[in-house]
Amino acid sequence: HYPLRRQRQMCIRDSVFQGIDHAKKWNWKNKQITDEEWSERSKKNASQAYLSFCELLKIQVPEDINFSKWGGQPQKLPWVPLETEVDQLIAGCRRLIATFLLLLKETGMRCGEAIRLTWTDIDHEHSTITINRPEKHSLPRQFKISGKLTAMLNYLPKENDKVFRLDLGTMRKRFTWQRNRVAEKLQNPRIKRITFHTLRHWYGTMEYHKTKNLLHVQERLGHRTITSTLIYTHLVNFESDEYHTATSNSLKEDEELLKAGFEYVTERDGIKIYRKRK
Repeated sequence: HYPLRRQRQMCIRDSVFQGIDHAKKWNWKNKQITDEEWSERSKKNASQAYLSFCELLKIQVPEDINFSKWGGQPQKLPWVPLETEVDQLIAGCRRLIATFLLLLKETGMRCGEAIRLTWTDIDHEHSTITINRPEKHSLPRQFKISGKLTAMLNYLPKENDKVFRLDLGTMRKRFTWQRNRVAEKLQNPRIKRITFHTLRHWYGTMEYHKTKNLLHVQERLGHRTITSTLIYTHLVNFESDEYHTATSNSLKEDEELLKAGFEYVTERDGIKIYRKRK
């Protein structure tokens, strides 16, 4: 493979000298250059590969080439759906996928962490789930889950140690088909934009919306540094907020509303008023 690798390195070198900004994609199937330009990530990777190539062969790097301009990648804010859209999607999916989605909604864990859950990670008596094998060097964490999610998890067949018997690729295929079906049925194309990772962004956004505490959100998401958590301060800007409202006359009703995600607003004539974003 050395001649091919050497040829690729020479192509990278030529691209740098000609200007990575104007580099075109090579179609390996048709053996010709296409009109499509490189993405920003490709430009960044090519510039780093060329620098490594020069260091390996002790080639002096041209001073007139500004490698730093390809070093960054524009960051986009993740899209966050409405809670009503998430709930409609969960209600429209079949039992296994619906349980998986509700788990992601209530915990904000990564889908890879959820698919690796075992029955020993779930404490049914105290309704808690523990993540001891987090992804991306995240911190281990524990979540309190609702009675509804506990019941849905208990209803799943216990064929082996794993909670979800399918691999992540199969889960994604089934989810995509069911999600698109729900979006068509409800005539809401926004639902088609929801992915497994979207629910992690939704969870982080809602946690910061409720608490305004970045350290709390960092701990809930398992981030080792708060830099990754700062993005949720930009997402919480609900200019056209719409809320469900509810009232309470007793301590028991207060507890039920808080468990359902409502937040306390005020009290009038001895009646407490709560709200929850739609």
